[in-house]
Amino acid sequence: MTDAPSVDVTIAILTYNGETYLRRILEMIRRQDFAGSVEVLVIDSGSTDSTLSIVADFPEVVLKQIPNSEFGHGRTRNLAAQLATGEFVVYLTHDAIPASESWLTELLAPFAIDEKIVAVMGKQVPRPGCFPLLKYEIRGVFAGFGPDFGTTVFYKDDFAKDEGVLGAMAFYSDVNSAARRSFLTDVVPYRDVRYAEDQLFGRDLLEAGYSKAYAGRAAVEHSNDLTLGEYERRIFDETVGLREIGFPIPPMSRPQQLRLTARGIVGDTLRILRDSEYSWKRKAFWLVVNPAYQVVKWSSYRDSTLVDITDVDAVRAKSLEHSRKRD
Repeated sequence: MTDAPSVDVTIAILTYNGETYLRRILEMIRRQDFAGSVEVLVIDSGSTDSTLSIVADFPEVVLKQIPNSEFGHGRTRNLAAQLATGEFVVYLTHDAIPASESWLTELLAPFAIDEKIVAVMGKQVPRPGCFPLLKYEIRGVFAGFGPDFGTTVFYKDDFAKDEGVLGAMAFYSDVNSAARRSFLTDVVPYRDVRYAEDQLFGRDLLEAGYSKAYAGRAAVEHSNDLTLGEYERRIFDETVGLREIGFPIPPMSRPQQLRLTARGIVGDTLRILRDSEYSWKRKAFWLVVNPAYQVVKWSSYRDSTLVDITDVDAVRAKSLEHSRKRD
């Protein structure tokens, strides 16, 4: 069994060339109104930018450096749980910025509801410069988990017989999340999979008879800063990752791809025209540019449903994750 916690919470930030947002993240952590004790742990996997010098400006941060080749989405999060001294482990990616000074308090609050709640997922709010497709997708996904004024608890019971229902209930993102440290180290750790480790963790904990919660008031500003080409590869990685961990994703036909592309373009166009956050000049820009994101999204998604996931070379050829990996 693990030792008794020495602090209330450990905030673990996984970094790799995270200079763009890291300083703002650490400054917001300093400003939290959380009443308990906090440990901040950064695990860096070989950054070559100014990430480490930024960390050095925050002497309260515990830094652990690992070779880039040793990074794994599940493996490194398990390492964070092993190194942590807090009762709870909060996970942030290096581009997720707490949106308020009450973020940490709100993220941990659901654990007091029931001891069977072992993990909490917070809300994500897209950055102002996020391309419309991703902006509307992020808002739609998190709106589906419940209102910001309450907490939603998910658990498996006889209602969750359909695979689609269970998949929706099990959805989990560790971009902005928290878990009981003892649960991670002694009961259900992250699995060491190439991708979608958070989705698998969400399913594993429900299957084991535990519960997870969604805390809508615990928001971070987060949306991936991706070029069109990077977004195409990201879609491929996400879908292949789900297939690799056993999620049933059927092959997509060309007519399906074209139909979903057209529907996405029309839907986004209407949203952009009604979006009061955009000036008319910005609306005109996105009306021209955004359709390309819908095209590459569904083209890449189709490729990811057809690729032989046992063909390592074929998967690596279209993988964003592999293109960023260093030996």
